[in-house]
Amino acid sequence: MVPIAPPVIAWFREHARDLPWREPGFPAWGILVSEVMLQQTPVVRVIPRLEQWLERWPTPADLAADAPGEAVRAWARLGYPRRALNLHAAAVAITERHGGVVPHDVDELLALPGVGHYTARAVASFAFGLRHPVVDTNVRRVIARAIGGQGEAGPPKTRTDLAAMEALLPEDAGEAKLANAALMELGAMVCTARAPRCEACPIAELCAWRLAGYPEYEGPRAAVQKKFEGSDRQVRGLIMAELRASDIPVSHAEIEQVWTDAAQRERALAGLLQDGLAVGDAASGYRLP
Repeated sequence: MVPIAPPVIAWFREHARDLPWREPGFPAWGILVSEVMLQQTPVVRVIPRLEQWLERWPTPADLAADAPGEAVRAWARLGYPRRALNLHAAAVAITERHGGVVPHDVDELLALPGVGHYTARAVASFAFGLRHPVVDTNVRRVIARAIGGQGEAGPPKTRTDLAAMEALLPEDAGEAKLANAALMELGAMVCTARAPRCEACPIAELCAWRLAGYPEYEGPRAAVQKKFEGSDRQVRGLIMAELRASDIPVSHAEIEQVWTDAAQRERALAGLLQDGLAVGDAASGYRLP
């Protein structure tokens, strides 16, 4: 295995972005919240929302004591509001099962609502300094190119991806934590999907993809997300905006105003009700849970 971790760590020490969750002493709860918010949401949109969230709910117990609908309301326009419900449910579980303290064990983290393989290991590594491989889309791309000689990583394969990152981690837990953060940063800022900046890459001379002459990727690709404009996701978002903006139930007549396609609108509303993001009915109106 090509030892790419040391030069990437050295690069990271010099070029890492100044992000709040990287500050010394940042709480484990804050890191858990940040990791959930960062799923499919750009950093620049997460930072102000994270600060507001932690000011209002500085501990899991604080959030658990509030209604889940308040978490959804505070989520605002971060997207995929189901994440807010999951965070609230995780806060309740942490409060009830772990005395209000975010657990450090990966299996215990995985048992929390809405916490998957990536988030559990990210919290264990970044909050507690434990040696675990942390693999996101950026890490997968760096490994595919630098080690596999492929321009793309293809669809995720959890066991294979974790093993590939595990093989790259330094034995020292502190250095492993840095390696996790450094490879993520490299993929986000330099080894980007569409326009990799190889001239700025600390492992350009080691990169198998570059040494092979940047061959075209011919393997399987991950599913492409459907266009947002006109999608059910957009309609759900419009309905959610109405619910967040109101302290009283929103009437069905008001819901009807947000989208002209009745079938799509009703489908989106039914999905929100099924997902627990809205409660109510046509007679009494709809509100956040």
